[in-house]
Amino acid sequence: MSLRNPVACTRIFLAAAFCAFAALLSGCSQDKTWDLDNITGIVSPLAFSLTDDTGRHVTAETYRGKIVMLYFGYTHCPDVCPTTLATLSQALSKLGTAADKVRILFVTVDPQRDTPSLLKRYAEAFGPEFIGLRTDDPALRQLAKRYRVTYSLGKPDAHGNYEATHSSAVFIFDGKGKARLMAESSSSAVAIAHDVQQLIDGA
Repeated sequence: MSLRNPVACTRIFLAAAFCAFAALLSGCSQDKTWDLDNITGIVSPLAFSLTDDTGRHVTAETYRGKIVMLYFGYTHCPDVCPTTLATLSQALSKLGTAADKVRILFVTVDPQRDTPSLLKRYAEAFGPEFIGLRTDDPALRQLAKRYRVTYSLGKPDAHGNYEATHSSAVFIFDGKGKARLMAESSSSAVAIAHDVQQLIDGA
């Protein structure tokens, strides 16, 4: 076939371009596999009206443009909360400077004991990206219901101490507030960092 034929040359070019584009899409599809549970289109978008650990009123728009990890717990939690938050902190350390594009919002299910100052000390112990949030009932229960989170407070003992039971899922939202992923208390820091990096990259 003569290369002087412009129609034939155009067909060859378009065929080659299509093959290259198909290969690129195939590669992207493989790159965007998730280690965590994909909850896109299943869980409601990020929406709330709460008070942060400095006493400031905040909403989902406050964190627009950030990858948000939403977790419900309480500062007196003896095991699951500190373990989960420590794992999230490890995940952020693996992101390097990209960690600044992430905010971890810790919503207390025990606002009676978790004052803003206590929440602030607790959250900051895990890193500057961690922020404590609080509200009272019925707003707290409405927010928990929105994300299918369950919790209950135990009966106080003779000293007024009590424990709480709560769901341990971490909901991860992209920069537009869309629910994308869910991590469990058993999820590894490596898996979380891998998926969050993909969200940062625009997946």
